[in-house]
Amino acid sequence: MESKINVGIIISTYNNPSWLEKTLWGYLYQTRPADEIIIADDGSKEDTRLLINSFKDKLPIKHIWHEDNGFQKSRILNKALIASQSEYIIFTDQDCIPRKDFIATHIKYAEEGFFLSGGYFKLPMNISLQLSQEDIATGNAFSLKWLKQQHLKYNFKCTKLIKNSKFNQFMNFITPTKATWNGCNASGWRKDMLTINGFNEEMQYGGQDREFGERLFNLGIKSKQIRYSAIVIHLDHKRPYKTKESIAKNIGIRKNTRKKNIIETPSGIKQLHSNIPNQVIT
Repeated sequence: MESKINVGIIISTYNNPSWLEKTLWGYLYQTRPADEIIIADDGSKEDTRLLINSFKDKLPIKHIWHEDNGFQKSRILNKALIASQSEYIIFTDQDCIPRKDFIATHIKYAEEGFFLSGGYFKLPMNISLQLSQEDIATGNAFSLKWLKQQHLKYNFKCTKLIKNSKFNQFMNFITPTKATWNGCNASGWRKDMLTINGFNEEMQYGGQDREFGERLFNLGIKSKQIRYSAIVIHLDHKRPYKTKESIAKNIGIRKNTRKKNIIETPSGIKQLHSNIPNQVIT
């Protein structure tokens, strides 16, 4: 794909400026910089706003915020999508630090009629806490040799960090993991996202990203697997917002999306255009 394409990054965040800072460090060292970075903030406090402001002279950041009203990630992602101006959008999270070739890799594989499905390599809490800006800038944070020196336990998932294009393409091809829409590392064309009316705001934690991808499939968009090519390292954290009720509700919505071949969610961007309450854009 032509590298002149305008590419935006949408990063979801909620009250974790320490992790967000490490993630933003990763975007300082991209071989292909983003044209815009939109922070989709689901109601964080003042310390997050101050952190984001500290990066505004270094990165093309726009901060989209609304008041804290529980887990409303789908809603803030829709607001960020409305605010975006790039034709191609990469979605990720506050806890996913990109390797220096992350944006370039997404652009390399971008193709009309497709979305890209990446994954992450999860770090334990002790290494997550100790990562410095220098570790990210030098690439040590993505080096298996260095991570082993920090007492990372080796397992098969460590193969994601092997940087060899032929090996990466082979692993993308043989992996049994389906190329679904994964909010931590996925990308596609903004026009396709608007066609399906963005994210379903009835959904809270658990599968809302997958449902978004399922509607892209229903639209006729196909997917490409790049989990071994577009690399982010995932910082450890707890998930207090995960509930059995939200999981069960979302399973029902996804089942209905597949059964009825739904393309456009009835609870998405079109509903936002007429009324976007308690939102701040800086």
